[in-house]
Amino acid sequence: MQRPVRKDETPINEEIRLREVLLIGSDGTQYGITPTREALRIAQQEGLDLVLVAPNAKPPVCKLLDYRKYRYEQQRKAREARKNQKIVDIKEIRLTATIDKHDFETKLRNGYKFLDKGDKLKVAVWLPYRAGEMLIQQGKEVLIRFRAGCEEVSTLEKDIAHEGRYLTMGLAPKKK
Repeated sequence: MQRPVRKDETPINEEIRLREVLLIGSDGTQYGITPTREALRIAQQEGLDLVLVAPNAKPPVCKLLDYRKYRYEQQRKAREARKNQKIVDIKEIRLTATIDKHDFETKLRNGYKFLDKGDKLKVAVWLPYRAGEMLIQQGKEVLIRFRAGCEEVSTLEKDIAHEGRYLTMGLAPKKK
């Protein structure tokens, strides 16, 4: 019997350091709770590997199977899951409290594109060190104007918050 190639941390054969396990055969037959040495002997008789598939169960579950085939199936499932997941990027747009009209419209257009593409958006207004209450209020008004400009393609995810030198707001794309 050839030794399987190890690439992950799943305990197999002699690496299983438990007193007894719930043993399941390669065809699904239940052997019941057996000592690990007995389970290893059965695995060698059948020419298969003893693989710990559920270490946190009470008692831990081991299965008789071809480890290479098991690993291949696990990798295929992981690849399939990665292919089907949607990666959401978080884009950030930085503004100032005293932003000019044209600059604001440019940033708004970019934010609109990001949201339309399906990315989340973090909008931040930079404040100088000694920002007075009036400048903070202006920054909040800029964020409110930005939110209104992106209203048809976004929903508010995180309301306006004062975080250090920034006023931030989170927008998420609307579900289609």
